[in-house]
Amino acid sequence: MLRAAVLLSLLAACFCAPPRCEPGEPSLGRCRETAEEEKPQCTDMVLGYCQDVLYNKVMFPNIVGHQSRVETETSAEYLLLSVLHSLLNGECSPELRILGCSILAPRCHHSTLVKPCRSTCEIVKRSCAHAFEAIGMAWPYFLDCDRFFVGDEEGCYDPLSVLRARHDVTFANISDGGHATILQFTYQSNAQMFNILKKTAAKCPQISQTYSIGRSVEGKDLLVIEFSDNPGQHDLLEPEIKLIGNMHGNEVLGRQLLIYLAQYLCSEYLLGNERIQTLINNTRIHLLPSMNPDGFELAASEVADSQDPENTNQEGHIFNGWTSGRANAQNIDLNRNFPDLTSIYYNRRLYRHFRSDHIPIPDSYWMNKVAPETYAIMKWIRAIPFVISASLHGGELVISYPFDFSKHPEEEKMFSPTPDEKIFKQLARTYADAHATMSNNDTDRCGASFASKGGIINGALWYSFAGGMSDFNYLHSNCLELTVELGCDKFPSEEELYPEWRRNKEALLSFMESVHRGIKGIVKDSNGNGIKGAIITVKGIRHDITTADDGDYWRLLNPGIHIVSATAPGYSRVVKRVRLPHNMQKVGRVDFVLKKVPVEPDHDYFNIPELDNYERFDPYNQFEQYSQAELGENGEERTEKPWWWAYFSQLGVSSPTWLLRNY
Repeated sequence: MLRAAVLLSLLAACFCAPPRCEPGEPSLGRCRETAEEEKPQCTDMVLGYCQDVLYNKVMFPNIVGHQSRVETETSAEYLLLSVLHSLLNGECSPELRILGCSILAPRCHHSTLVKPCRSTCEIVKRSCAHAFEAIGMAWPYFLDCDRFFVGDEEGCYDPLSVLRARHDVTFANISDGGHATILQFTYQSNAQMFNILKKTAAKCPQISQTYSIGRSVEGKDLLVIEFSDNPGQHDLLEPEIKLIGNMHGNEVLGRQLLIYLAQYLCSEYLLGNERIQTLINNTRIHLLPSMNPDGFELAASEVADSQDPENTNQEGHIFNGWTSGRANAQNIDLNRNFPDLTSIYYNRRLYRHFRSDHIPIPDSYWMNKVAPETYAIMKWIRAIPFVISASLHGGELVISYPFDFSKHPEEEKMFSPTPDEKIFKQLARTYADAHATMSNNDTDRCGASFASKGGIINGALWYSFAGGMSDFNYLHSNCLELTVELGCDKFPSEEELYPEWRRNKEALLSFMESVHRGIKGIVKDSNGNGIKGAIITVKGIRHDITTADDGDYWRLLNPGIHIVSATAPGYSRVVKRVRLPHNMQKVGRVDFVLKKVPVEPDHDYFNIPELDNYERFDPYNQFEQYSQAELGENGEERTEKPWWWAYFSQLGVSSPTWLLRNY
């Protein structure tokens, strides 16, 4: 509310006119009643918030019926334009403001009103509608693309043409020889990041979309961009992967790399890059550039302070950059906030029938403080059958793989392998070897010694901690996740962003391609129906995976001979011998057909108590209750107006009920 109060004090003098109403719409607050309408006339552009439009002559009455400049300046519509930058945290600025000016202060050419193009409005709405949704605000009525904008055949103009051309000039051409993929190697605010992801998805709608998996403590979207030849859908036998950046808000390089990767995938696909097209056509890729946008804002403000020439304690800000913004807005370290399933695994691994996969979340976990960011990631992991994942961090130059928690509670540095140790090492080697310097033993490190390890290490051997995201992925789902430490500097200078992209681009692509390794297939019943939740077991690896909703599965394996079996409750077990040659260039296909058999409860392999409550998630419904708290029992309008309502209600302008989503 502080930002609202500051803006209110600045704008009160200008927006104190009494309410007015448009004829026929007296209750909507969209215009002012006048004794008689003025004749259309051209006048000079003098509106303060519209000085950067393409023209200097405007016409009144304007397109929404404001009769004069004074009426426009005292309207709720104009007030909205003046505060949009603050309301939306800079997102879609100045595009939205200029688009609004084209309606409230329309162009006058040769004494004729010229309307803006509908196509321009539609592009902006596709890119920016989510920003209004994020603050619970409806799309402004005067930006209705069908009502107030016109088509090219009616002689419209593009109010954003100069802005778009000026924006394009600021980008550097970094062609990879022949094909031109254009990236801008600067840091982006959260709003700018959201805008880039939305624009990228709009540029490649046939292979991309954005979606939110939840909100941060301060209400920012955890925005994901997805790439697939069928975005929004899981395709049978197509593996799913995720890359996560900025889990610690002050470790920002991974965030930037994923923003660049999203633009690169889109652009190269359109340019006909066969490697990228093959990857996207056969893989569903999910990129979450910032898991901790609140922490990033704090860390970015610290770095900005260190650049201030009037700051006399610059070293202090640089030092604080190692800690400021690491945690979320609740001061929770997100990489210590996941359920500690590793301790459960260690305590029960000697039991004959204990499974080390899909370990349920203990009810006791929910008694502690669970960050909304952690909650969102857990729901995401449970909803999508991810096969591999990487979490991008900073502070060292090494790949760390599970387990991260030591098998001996008093040993802080102890080799603690998973049953999939060989697979994890191969995944880690894939990234490290493709990186420009990570696997080089002569590379300068950041304090720790990984010279003899070629840039990879078991997490618990490096240092032990509980509640990590990678261990949770492995023990609660099918997903194998690496922790990628990208370098010593957690917040490198902008001059380092392009070299870092060059060092990591091939590693990111190679890692994503490595999901097509091992075997995949479908488990069906005798009628050809896929069996959800069937268990795939590999002899010698005490960690099973389960099939997805349609019965498909993916099992990463190294070359060699493997004994693989499939079974499900109430079905027979089928065993197959699989040979994966060393020169195999693609994933092997191994299907299973299971027959129904009677179940003997006393000897049923699946009758294991700790598996019974796997589906229990948020059993006390704390997060669901929180998300629905503002609605009445029947979903009626909020009893309290949203926080931004104070911008309008205290200034004497007509109440813009058209901004309320439930009105």
